[in-house]
Parts: sequence; structure tokens; C-alpha cells
Amino acid sequence: MYEEFAEEHRMVIDLVEKFVENELMPFEKVIMEREAGGGKASLLPEEEEPLLAKCKELGLWALDAPEEMGGSELPPTVMLAINEKLWSTVTPFTFPPDSPNLLMLDKVATPEQKAKYMEPYAQGVMKSCIAISEPGAGGDPAHMRTRAIKDGEDWVINGRKIWVSNVPAADFTILMAVTDPEKGARGGITAFIVDKDTPGFGIEREIPMLGGSRTYELVMDDMRLPQSQVLGEVGEGFAPMQMRLTVRRLEMGARCIGMAERALKMMCEHTQQRETFGVMLSDRQAIQWWIADAATKIHTTRLLMNDAAHKAERGEDIRTAASMLKVYATEMATEVLDHAMQSFGAMGMTRELPLAIMSQRVRLARIYEGPTEVHRMVIARRTLRKYA
Repeated sequence: MYEEFAEEHRMVIDLVEKFVENELMPFEKVIMEREAGGGKASLLPEEEEPLLAKCKELGLWALDAPEEMGGSELPPTVMLAINEKLWSTVTPFTFPPDSPNLLMLDKVATPEQKAKYMEPYAQGVMKSCIAISEPGAGGDPAHMRTRAIKDGEDWVINGRKIWVSNVPAADFTILMAVTDPEKGARGGITAFIVDKDTPGFGIEREIPMLGGSRTYELVMDDMRLPQSQVLGEVGEGFAPMQMRLTVRRLEMGARCIGMAERALKMMCEHTQQRETFGVMLSDRQAIQWWIADAATKIHTTRLLMNDAAHKAERGEDIRTAASMLKVYATEMATEVLDHAMQSFGAMGMTRELPLAIMSQRVRLARIYEGPTEVHRMVIARRTLRKYA
């Protein structure tokens, strides 16, 4: 599967696989019990800290960060293979830092911002989040209403953001706001860096989501930021934001492959042990077709993902490829997980198997980073333009 990778990259992937098996899998039962009890499906700080220490010990840290910041600068293809491994378990864990925000900072941050934010972020000292979506704006960030107005040397920001992940743990937030309503997405949206304790910046509420995850609604009330907190150029925040979203969409393809592979493995193991009406489940045509379709579609998804990743490494525009991957991968994983749950019968409907959390996470994935319908619209629009 990873024959195309250099030997040192295969070694990293093997190390990640062992880390998942030895360090993360043992937490699965705890995570599932928390989610079943209505809690967050996440690790507690005292559980996460030893894992982070182990990562540093193994060198699983700042994997795609620039070498000058102590990173390994691994290419997208390798990072996606690592994401596959991490998402084969329901124990949520990311090797610091989270790639999309890191790459957005690397693209547009000033030298001063890189020293203050990106370098400690790459080293795992700081955490971040990004606030894009708004109540009523849906899947169209071009219609955001959060407004930033210049006041002397400062910017005053008012508005709301919603569906923002990781806010309580974040040391800074990348916030998207409108600086020129007439231009909108074509020169009217600006990115800002907001420190955690900035006056006027607050969490309105925590929102429980499927699979035991949480998002947050934020309020900016006359929040004042100096010019030094503008990320990139004023009015030019839309393109780097889209680049950041594209990176996440590739990751989502890898995550879906990781979950679907786990579900396929569980389905194969179970159906070769379970007998109904005197016949092994694995000998029934319906089950065999589920397995054949799952294997085929997982392979197809990986080809789509690797094609997009190789194009990204060459510096090509992969927005359409990322949209195709997000649509196909999330629908593929939805089907594979559903068939795996069905093959387990009543046991597949319990919260005692990781399939339940995985299926909910995949359902969420069909909405965040752009709903499936929006991506299909974008793919169709670009395809029509191509053959116009």
C-alpha cells in the first residue's frame, strides 16, 4: 500500500500504526463509555499528557511543520497516510500541531506573527482554532456578517460565529470578518488572530454534537484588535481560508478511509465467526457483496485522495479534487459503516462497538467543511465551465 513512499516515510507510518495500536486503542472503551453517558468523547488532560510525552519521545511531533521550526516537513501524501492510521480508532488524538491552521499561518503570517504564533504552535506549545461559519450563513462563507471596522490604528469587530471546534483549549483563534461589504469574498474578507483573553471575545454556548463532540458559538462585542493582528493582507482572507479548508477536506478523505478500513476488518472477522440458520454469514451473497463493495470503494477513495495529494505536492489547484474526495469519501464511509453495523445485528446497534461513534462522526463529516450538496454544486459548476 505504501510502496511508493521513501523508506524513512514508511518507517514513520509504521511507527504511527504501532502508536495507535499500543497507546490509543486501549482508551477506546473509556471513550465509548463517556459518549454513551452523554459526555464528551475525548481524552482528559491527565490522559492526554502522557500520550503527548510519548509522541515527543518517538519523534511524532511537528510532522509537517517547516524544518526551520523543528518540524519534519513531511509531504501531504505521507500526512494523509498518518491520518488514516489515527482515525482507525475512536480515541481522538492529533500529533501537534493541527495541519490546516499551521499551513494557513505559514502561507500568510508576517515574520513577527510566525515568531509569536506559528513557531510555538508548530512546537505544540500553543493550540488554535478557526472561526468561519455564522448563524444564518450556512455553507456560504461569502455571506458572513461579522464586521470589522477600522478605528484609528485598531480594528473594532462585532458579530457571531458558530460551529467552532476546540475553543476552550485554543490559545488563539483565526477569525474571519468582513472589512468591505461591497466586495464580499472578492476582496472584502479579512483574517485576524485573536488571543484567548481578548476583551469583547467570548463563548456564548457549548453545542453538543453527534459522536460526543462539541462545538461553540462565539460573540464578538466591540472587540478591539491592533493592526498587528491582521493575518495576511486586508481584504485578502478568502483565498488562504479556502486553502486551509482544502487541506482539511483532504484529511477528511483519509479519516473516512481509516474508519471504513476498521469497519471492513470488523465485518470480515465477525462474519467468518457468526453462523445463522446453519450457514456462516461470510458465505451469504449479501454479505459478500457488502465486503466486495467496501474493498472496492475504499481503494477508489484512496486513489482519489492520493491523486489530489500528489497534485498538491506539485503546487496544482486541487479545489475540485478536494470537493470530489470529500463527497465520495464521506458517502463511501457512510455505506461501509452502515453495512458493518448491519452485519453485527443487534450488537451493531449498541454503543459497545466503535462503529456507533464512527458512524456519527461520518454523518457530521457530510456537513462540516462544506455540505455535500454545496460541493456537488461546485463540482458541477466547474465541470460545466470546462466544457462550455
